[in-house]
Amino acid sequence: MTIQELDVNIYVEQTALLLDLPIKDEYRDGVVANFERIRAIAQLVNSFPLPETIEPAPVFEP
Repeated sequence: MTIQELDVNIYVEQTALLLDLPIKDEYRDGVVANFERIRAIAQLVNSFPLPETIEPAPVFEP
């Protein structure tokens, strides 16, 4: 299996079509830039190693 690099421009375009959410041309660059930021944050979170013995808390208490 190969890992494909995400093209955020295509992702935004296809997701907007799927959600029937038109994005005006003047906002498209900003939307793509924000999804690039979200992607970078998600990669950081997803790359953090967790030990196999970790278990989720049964109740979330802030």
